[in-house]
Amino acid sequence: MSERKVLNKYYPPDFDPCKIPKLKLPKDRQYVVRLMAPFNMRCKTCGEYIYKGKKFNARKETVMNELYMGLPIFRFYIKCTRCLAEITFKTDPENTDYAMEHGATRNFQAEKLLEEEEKRIVQDREEEELNNPMKVLENRTKDSKMEMEVLENLQELKELNQRQAQVDFEGMIDRYRDFEKREKEREKEEDERETKEMLDRALVKRLRDSDSDSEKEEEEEDSSGSQAKKPSTDKPTDILTTLKPTEALGSSAGGVKKAKVETWERSVGTLGGKGALGLLVVRKKPAATFLKPRPVAAASAPTSQTDSKASTTDSKNASKPVTTQNGSSSLSLLGAYSDSDSNDSE
Repeated sequence: MSERKVLNKYYPPDFDPCKIPKLKLPKDRQYVVRLMAPFNMRCKTCGEYIYKGKKFNARKETVMNELYMGLPIFRFYIKCTRCLAEITFKTDPENTDYAMEHGATRNFQAEKLLEEEEKRIVQDREEEELNNPMKVLENRTKDSKMEMEVLENLQELKELNQRQAQVDFEGMIDRYRDFEKREKEREKEEDERETKEMLDRALVKRLRDSDSDSEKEEEEEDSSGSQAKKPSTDKPTDILTTLKPTEALGSSAGGVKKAKVETWERSVGTLGGKGALGLLVVRKKPAATFLKPRPVAAASAPTSQTDSKASTTDSKNASKPVTTQNGSSSLSLLGAYSDSDSNDSE
């Protein structure tokens, strides 16, 4: 099986390329090529504008008996898009451009014609100066004279403009410099003023901070003194159980020690005390109680030691005062107890 992509061909040993017949084609034969219009043109028949870059199927041929430095020149045939008139143009290797030949006129060609005319004048002048030195001198004097005239005309135009405008350029420059100087001074003053204001604010803030610290210290001292003077109340109802100053003095003078107040008594108060709630309640007086004598046991008789111990304990109890709920001492009851004990001992 042969290869799909063959690069080398097989030539038999008896192959002779001279035996291949050659095609006899004319030298001025035409080829169909695809090209774009090289410049803007206008058809002479219908006046249609053909813009640069429009594509055509053109016929190309080689111009016979026309060469430029050995380079052949080609001619192209196109048809107008509106009237189908034939338009021809050819290459111009001398100017690296295309030259219009037949059927249309080239647009925007005035600049090109002007450049061509200037080139022609310069070329003719160089040819004259090449063999005639007097012509060279005349051309130099003419050029210098023309240059002087141009400079004079320019100076006259400047003076005329200054006369009409009446603008003092030196004064404008001086005013601009003065304005810049004033601006710099103003900016400098503003910077100094801002820095001074910032420093003043910092100083005032420090003074305020020191004053506030001293005021806080004074307030703390006043609050501590007031707390020492005024008794602290834990709850709003504690005022119901607090004693008056006269009552406190009287109790201290009498020598009776104040009992400790419980937390539950602080809130509602007690009925037994002489507080605010104690005054609202009327207490009943207790009735007189009579003590029954102890029965004497006949079987057991106390010894002398037990009798002496009982007598000492009774004497101690008699010496201690007994405090009732209303704060008065009951010495009569103690006397009654002592009498009963002595009778029992007898």
